Amino acid sequence: MRFRRIGLVALIALAVAVPGVGTAQAGGHGHGHGHGDDAIVIAHRGASGYRPEHTLGAYKLAIQLGAAYIEPDVVSTRDGVLVARHENEISGTTDVAAHGEFAGRKTTKTIDGVAVTGWFTEDFTLRELKTLRAKERLPDLRPSNTAYDGRYEIPTLQEVIDLVKRESKRQHRRIGIAPETKHPTYFASIGLPLEKPLIRTLRKNDLDHRRSKVVIQSFEVSNLKALAKQTDVELAQLVNASGAPYDFIAKGDPRTYDDLLTPAGLRELSRYADWVAPEKGRIIPRDASGGMMQPTALVRNAHRAGLRVVTWTFRAENTFLPADFRDGTDPAAHGDLVGEIQTYLRTGLDAIFTDFPDIGVEAVSDF
Repeated sequence: MRFRRIGLVALIALAVAVPGVGTAQAGGHGHGHGHGDDAIVIAHRGASGYRPEHTLGAYKLAIQLGAAYIEPDVVSTRDGVLVARHENEISGTTDVAAHGEFAGRKTTKTIDGVAVTGWFTEDFTLRELKTLRAKERLPDLRPSNTAYDGRYEIPTLQEVIDLVKRESKRQHRRIGIAPETKHPTYFASIGLPLEKPLIRTLRKNDLDHRRSKVVIQSFEVSNLKALAKQTDVELAQLVNASGAPYDFIAKGDPRTYDDLLTPAGLRELSRYADWVAPEKGRIIPRDASGGMMQPTALVRNAHRAGLRVVTWTFRAENTFLPADFRDGTDPAAHGDLVGEIQTYLRTGLDAIFTDFPDIGVEAVSDF
């Protein structure tokens, strides 16, 4: 269905087509790679520095704060509906534990080789999940966000797309969405593959084509390769700080994420994906004291392979910042996130994921 080229790639986003809104895209076929000052700001799980993550409130605020794109992670309900949650285990991001009617559904499962105890989206119908309310995942670091606990439902992917359509019309600009498939091997193993409902939703909204500026992300490889044959949207290979894609582990493939990032691995990656999305420590490592070291050759090598580069995740709290940009010793205090982002922009990044889209926009505009 698609021809996956080795060459320059297009914008990272699922920008929703809106009548009357311009269709020009940053990046795209024939464009060079970014130089930092035109980097794309993607709101990580919405404006999750200010609202509980993966809620319509977080996504809407992110757009209001200037994010070009928002990122919904998608998992499945028991009845096969895609909803926005970072994990299928939801005790940390919803009030499910307070619902006595669901107490019997607490269980332990093995997800990507790790035993996890809690409540899982695949054990609930969409109607049941809609009785739950979102809560702040990091209350100790983001206590002000807890004021919004209980306000928001778990949104479906369709509801996120509908929001983006409305906000695109209201703001007269195209807002993007970069959905990530979470644990695709696991969901396929229980008869709830994520790819079919995802493509079905894209087609329903006339988004299953390159003009829609769609990107689908995954930490696994096999599902991205399969998607490359089924859809013409953009694909992004996520790369963790260590370890290996779970589909490799499940199949006994000895390769790791390190192998994906060699020059040869990047060339192979470019045959099915448009973007590589490494954890930011792979671009600028930290020393034993938490200070920033010299950049690696990853961005340059990825560009040579015809890939664009987006990295994650930029957060303002000291606990997440390199020592160079912390302010004091309080883990929850905000340091110099603009300084950190701009240091990364100097490597030639094409895009960033951040929990604080307003700060990300400031860092890029002032770069």
